Amino acid sequence: MTDLFDGFTTHTFTDDGITHPYYRTGSGPAVIVIAEVPGITPKVIDFARRVADAGLTVYLPSLFGTDGASPVPAGPTDMPRVAATMSKAFGTICVSREFTWWATGKSSPVVVWLRALAARAHDECGGPGVGAIGMCVTGGFALAMSVDDRMVAPVLSQPSLPLGLTPGRRRGIDISPDDLETVKVRCAKGLQVMGARFEGDRLVPAERFEFLREQLGDAFIAVELPDSAANPDALIPPHSVVTEHLIDEPGQPTRDTLDRVIAFFQDKLGVSGAQ
Repeated sequence: MTDLFDGFTTHTFTDDGITHPYYRTGSGPAVIVIAEVPGITPKVIDFARRVADAGLTVYLPSLFGTDGASPVPAGPTDMPRVAATMSKAFGTICVSREFTWWATGKSSPVVVWLRALAARAHDECGGPGVGAIGMCVTGGFALAMSVDDRMVAPVLSQPSLPLGLTPGRRRGIDISPDDLETVKVRCAKGLQVMGARFEGDRLVPAERFEFLREQLGDAFIAVELPDSAANPDALIPPHSVVTEHLIDEPGQPTRDTLDRVIAFFQDKLGVSGAQ
């Protein structure tokens, strides 16, 4: 646990009665890295380090799960621990009023806390604004955070909410109509939003990206990868573009996508330099 977070400092942040811890590392303008289920895994930490190495300050909030726990079993006898890790994370999210699983046209309440954290990060780090990446159940959070003018580099990695059980849910994302209208106005003035998914990912249906293209127009930068580009060693079908399904080799589509995400942060936040 200690080695995983080596170089990070630990903090807590409270806004409107809601408190969560977060980890911080790096220097330069801020990027909020919002973990996927089951939480801040070793590969999420690896991604956060890559962002920090690119000349940025990472804020890594702990919203659910066990920080540092890996969803990948070391062997067959480790499967019960993996199942417990996943169950604990899902259980936390399902009972929490901070997350919106089923509703369409609604931003998760935790987004308000994340916006406040982003404002604090901008005050502390300066620069032209803040970046953010959400993943899986948090994928749409970066979009909902973009009602604030300080959010200048939002990335939606495999945005999975609301669960696409009906056509209406597949053609939507977890953001309220008012928030979406605000983001659309910002996009018309120059904001760009990046999104990434695997083409066969049922949790992130193609209709969701079609909806985002319709709503945001050319401001939506979509990266859609063939399932064959995913790391075959992952436990689940192709889903986690920059973490569990990353093949970290030059020329691999997932590595190219990771590099594009970091370059997007650097460009929008005014940071130069090779990784």
